[in-house]
Amino acid sequence: MNLQDIENIELTYLTLGDYHELKEAMIVAYPSMPDAYWKESQIKSLIKKFSEGQVVIKINGQLAGCALSILVDKEKCEKPHTYKNITGNYTFDTHDPEGDTLYGIDIFIKPEYRGLRLGRRLYDYRKELCEKLNLRGIAFGGRIPNFHKYSDELTPKEYIEKVRNKEIDDPVYNFQISNDFHPSRILKGYLEGDEASNEFAVLLEWDNIYYEEPTTQASARKKVVRLGLVQWQMRPYQNLDDLMQQVEYFIDTVSGYRCDFALFPEFFNAPLMAENNHLGEADAIRELAKHTEAIVDKFSELSISYNINIITGSMPEIKDEKLYNVGYLCRRDGTVDRYEKIHVTPDEAKVWGMQGGDEIKVFDTDCGKIGVLICYDSEFPELSRLLADDGMDILFVPFLTDTQNGYSRVRNCSQARAIENECYVAIAGSVGNLPNVHNMDIQFAQSMVFTPCDFAFPTNGIKAEATPNTEMILIADVDIDMLRELNQFGSVRNLRDRRKDIYQLKKKK
Repeated sequence: MNLQDIENIELTYLTLGDYHELKEAMIVAYPSMPDAYWKESQIKSLIKKFSEGQVVIKINGQLAGCALSILVDKEKCEKPHTYKNITGNYTFDTHDPEGDTLYGIDIFIKPEYRGLRLGRRLYDYRKELCEKLNLRGIAFGGRIPNFHKYSDELTPKEYIEKVRNKEIDDPVYNFQISNDFHPSRILKGYLEGDEASNEFAVLLEWDNIYYEEPTTQASARKKVVRLGLVQWQMRPYQNLDDLMQQVEYFIDTVSGYRCDFALFPEFFNAPLMAENNHLGEADAIRELAKHTEAIVDKFSELSISYNINIITGSMPEIKDEKLYNVGYLCRRDGTVDRYEKIHVTPDEAKVWGMQGGDEIKVFDTDCGKIGVLICYDSEFPELSRLLADDGMDILFVPFLTDTQNGYSRVRNCSQARAIENECYVAIAGSVGNLPNVHNMDIQFAQSMVFTPCDFAFPTNGIKAEATPNTEMILIADVDIDMLRELNQFGSVRNLRDRRKDIYQLKKKK
């Protein structure tokens, strides 16, 4: 059909009044199986059971294509089955209104309308229906109609691999793959009478990246998350209460802007070391560590009273007589988790005698999974990749750098982490000077929020940035669903395209 002859293209629900056109269309669409058309009673049953799953495309009022489907449980369709099994011997009694997977029963375009990408419109509708109904995804048995030409020399698995590598052309299978379906298993004896495929089919699946497990809880996981980054000014404080008063001021402020997270810098409590400046550096920081428990308790109280998740930056902590650089995630539901700096800098080890931690993990929150890497840890890409493999959506990097050189290392490495792990990265540091604290004289920072670099994100990968070396708060919204789309449909897919056949990364502990 010529494009100039098209006056109207309409996608609409199938009705019983379309049956005679549907029957004629199936006969011409499946010339090798002339009797393979649905009876009127079967179409009537399908429409009654699941009207939303039955759609047609009409061009200038004439039926040009059709897509039929039912709902089943994912577990059922992933087991070995035949077309006859999955349709309940063509009665569609297998349709389950509570099913979590859309199973494609039929999809076709009349020969004279092929080449207009109408099939893609039908698949797009199915995907939109999946998202609307909160289904896990789509599945169906895909024919491989050119397999009979190679069945004497190739297994179905070998045939599919050669089609994927463009060594063999299979227009049907290629079309499914181009619509983001992936093969799951070979189905033997799937469609009775399909001689072109030797009765083999490939179970093809599409995953709904927006699917959410049904829950009885009143709260739902947020999709757009608001981050509040505190660019902290180092200044003298009289005591711990004085310091925490300033902390509460910032938490109150970001909470007032309805932020979901507040991020504080590494060693934000360093000003309290001034009272022990007469001691050596190693002794002074151990005295500072005595405040950590009280600070964490106060942070947890603030997270509850201000309804905000708080990443406490980091503080020194003594465990089994050893000194560590640690921080805490204080959730607004009252739970608390601990994270450790894995790689201490040469200066931290030499001057303070600090030890590196050994626990790498992601944390579940009401806004998705997050990870925290303290300063120097951001410069080791293996750590963030392990967190990404565990489902991290947002990486928080509290840091403390004295010079612009040090800051540039944290900044550039953190931005790389956002690109390579397809996640958001938020970094927050301290500014100003502490003349009365040894080893903490000067600080330089510019807090930022980084994104991946693709069409849906800023072209330079920077969502928001603070003014350098000025005390302030940086607030930015990040959309978690955009990460799901990037992972599936991005221009490049750094996580999915890794060559795990030649290299891998794993934790030792």
